[in-house]
Amino acid sequence: MSETLTNPSNSQDPTLTNITNQNTQRPAKRPRKVGPAPDSFEYALLSGFAGGIAGCVAKTSVAPLDRVKILFQTRSPDYQRYAGTWTGVFQASREIYSETGIRGLLQGHSATLLRIFPYAAIKFLMYERFHSMLMPTPDRETSARRFVAGSLAGVTSAMFTYPLELIRVRLAFESHHSAKDQASLLRTIRLIYLSPPPPNSKSTPISSPSSTTLSPSSNSSTPNQLRTTTKPSLRHFYRGIFPTLVGIVPYAGTSFLIWGFLKHDLIPTYIPPAFRQEHKTMIDLVAGGIAGAIGQTAAYPLDIVRRRMQVSPVLGVGSSAGFWSTAKGVWKSSGWRGFFVGLSIGYLKVAPMNAVSFATWVGLKRVFGLDDES
Repeated sequence: MSETLTNPSNSQDPTLTNITNQNTQRPAKRPRKVGPAPDSFEYALLSGFAGGIAGCVAKTSVAPLDRVKILFQTRSPDYQRYAGTWTGVFQASREIYSETGIRGLLQGHSATLLRIFPYAAIKFLMYERFHSMLMPTPDRETSARRFVAGSLAGVTSAMFTYPLELIRVRLAFESHHSAKDQASLLRTIRLIYLSPPPPNSKSTPISSPSSTTLSPSSNSSTPNQLRTTTKPSLRHFYRGIFPTLVGIVPYAGTSFLIWGFLKHDLIPTYIPPAFRQEHKTMIDLVAGGIAGAIGQTAAYPLDIVRRRMQVSPVLGVGSSAGFWSTAKGVWKSSGWRGFFVGLSIGYLKVAPMNAVSFATWVGLKRVFGLDDES
């Protein structure tokens, strides 16, 4: 009978084998979440939702500054004395807070949120669509194409949401000097629909619907006091849309141009990949803030004219004031400085707002598994 010699080195203990495998084999990396295809409906829905949420978060973060900026831009009689100084925004904010509390600083914010969600959703979604159409490959990316894509996205979103913007401005413009006297969203919508007063309405302020928005006692106005000599129309909700569309071209175009330049050209060239990977949110905040500040400067004069047109019925100017006549009025009253009233507040507001907006947008896209390199 033959003996079978077993070499100990060739014998394998199952327990020892398992322990060895556990020590030598590294756990596999979790696969990166694969999102929907860029041309799918799910991608569009998620991208739009991310943009809408980003807009709401950004607007809420600067809502008090937005209220004061509108009051300065439109030369509100109650707060005009604070305009033109670096400390004016804080003085006006303190007065508003002392009279009506935090609700006064957030006046009109409900209408802002109703407007900003669809506005931001459409803007970011359409930018990606126009971006893919104009720049399907990285070698096709240019500053001019980025500007065009951003401008078209801004114009598209503004056309769909402008009535909500007008309501927001009219709400923010109203002055209230006690906590009991509060702005009414429904009343403001009604007053806009009933049309602005005729140019000679200054002599008969009681019959003017807009005069009710300037007086705290307007809450008790009767239907007879709201009658006007002009026919109610939905067209009144589009007052000032022309300077809005003209102004959104340099604002949105420049913002997306600078954002794309910083994110895809400048930052990758001078900042190491390891730092970019570790500080994604900080880089997004800085790039978004710079983009917003430059875009605001480019479009601010047109923004002044737009605000004046939106509130001119409340000031008793009437419905005949057009773009050029409003611009001439700004020039005659304040010169070239009149086109930049409140710009300091604009920087305080727009830079952080755009920083939060862009950073939240790309952050949510990462969470949803969408490509953030558009």
